[in-house]
Amino acid sequence: MYLSQFLNGIKMTKLSLSLVICFSIPILSIAQEPVWKKWEVEADTLMERQDFDQAIKLYSKVIQESKLTEKENFRSVYKRAIGYYSLGDFENALKDIALFIPEFPQNYQAHVLAALIHRQTGDAEKQMQELNKAIELQSSNLELIKWRGTLYVENGEFALAKRDLLWVRPLQDDPELETNLGLVYYAAGKLDSALLSINRSIELDATYEPAYLYAGSFCLEAERYELALKYLNLALLVDPENVNALFYKGVALVQLNRIAQGCSALARAFKEGNDEAADYLKEHCYDVDR
Repeated sequence: MYLSQFLNGIKMTKLSLSLVICFSIPILSIAQEPVWKKWEVEADTLMERQDFDQAIKLYSKVIQESKLTEKENFRSVYKRAIGYYSLGDFENALKDIALFIPEFPQNYQAHVLAALIHRQTGDAEKQMQELNKAIELQSSNLELIKWRGTLYVENGEFALAKRDLLWVRPLQDDPELETNLGLVYYAAGKLDSALLSINRSIELDATYEPAYLYAGSFCLEAERYELALKYLNLALLVDPENVNALFYKGVALVQLNRIAQGCSALARAFKEGNDEAADYLKEHCYDVDR
């Protein structure tokens, strides 16, 4: 019960557009540069300033003027897709990347961008398809393999997740990776191994909140309430306003028969928006009706 609340909210905290921004397309030598090349340079400057709206307008002018007659013209299509993605306009971003990829199917970053777009639109199958294409082109890219491992965790494909995460682990110290490995081990019924990975995550980054929350949820489900309480208290040291940690702490305290403290934590969690706390309050504390 506790764990399932978080499995749907796994975040890839370190994944960014750094995977997709830089790329190169050969530029033809032309005696007299067409006007659209000047527009493209201006649009690139606007992108660097994160003025995506204006950059998109200029890239659109470039695309219209160049008529996409040469391979190099597609640079603006790709960069406009990044602009749309940055603004959250995933529909137009997807249209542009679908136009770009057939021209440059070996450009792994285009597949990464497509995967990012599908992630934002909730299409896990297409996200995986594009991610696998990117990995085929960049088989040693640790960030991509870790991303795929995380996606396997989200999909409940724990054996495949373990394969990818263990491949990356010796080459990269990462608290997120260790926490995801903890999820993999826990799903296999190996609580001690799961907690070892979680503790490794905390050693790498004592401020990484998900590690404490997952550890707390693992221990609650295993009825190891004192240990759960230790992890949850640490989570609340990192973020005193973490409503989920407060709810879990309340549950652990109630199970330890520390009713007054547990009810206080549950009441606060309920007040801050955790509706699950209501059932515990009704059963162990008092009737509530928000």
